[in-house]
Amino acid sequence: MDSESLTLRPFRVSDVDDLMLWAGDEQVTRTIRWKTITSKEEALTFIKEVCIPHPFYRSICIDDRSIGFVYVIRGSGADRQKASMGYGVAAKYWGQGIATKTVKMVISEVFKDFPDLVRLQAVAVVENIASQRVLEKAGFTREALLRKHSFLKGQLKDLVIYSLLSTDSNGAVDDEV
Repeated sequence: MDSESLTLRPFRVSDVDDLMLWAGDEQVTRTIRWKTITSKEEALTFIKEVCIPHPFYRSICIDDRSIGFVYVIRGSGADRQKASMGYGVAAKYWGQGIATKTVKMVISEVFKDFPDLVRLQAVAVVENIASQRVLEKAGFTREALLRKHSFLKGQLKDLVIYSLLSTDSNGAVDDEV
C-alpha cells in the first residue's frame, strides 16, 4: 500500500457501497459495539445519523475509497481533558500497518485541534491482540484489564484500556506518521 494514498476525511453519503463492504463483514464488526450492517438502507442511515453529524468520525480511505472508520469522542464537563478513540479497518487490509498509521494520524490531529486535551484513550477486547498491537505501536500505554466490563454481541467481555498523554514523548510530539 502506498502510504501517500491513505487519508482521513469526513464520511459522505457516496461512501455507502464502500461502507457496506467492511461494515457488513462480521469479521470486522465482531469486536466493535455496533451491529453488522446488513442493508444499504442501514448503511445510509448509519452514515447520515452517526458519521456525518459526529464532530470527529472519519472515513479511513485509500485513493478516496472508504476502507474503515476512526472516531474520537471528547469528554465533557469534568472529563473535558480526555477523549476516547475507536477504529476498524476492512479485513482485506489487516496486517498492512493501516490501522497503526491511522491511529498515528489521529494522534497528531487531535492533540493539535484540542490543545487542552491531556489524555487520549482506547479499549480493545482481550481477544483482539491485533488491535492491542496497533495501540502499542502507536505509542499508547497499556494501563489495565477491565474485567467483565462491557457487553459485546450479547456476551460480557474483558477489555484492555490503553492511554496516550499529551506529555508522552512518543505521542503528540511525534510528527513522523
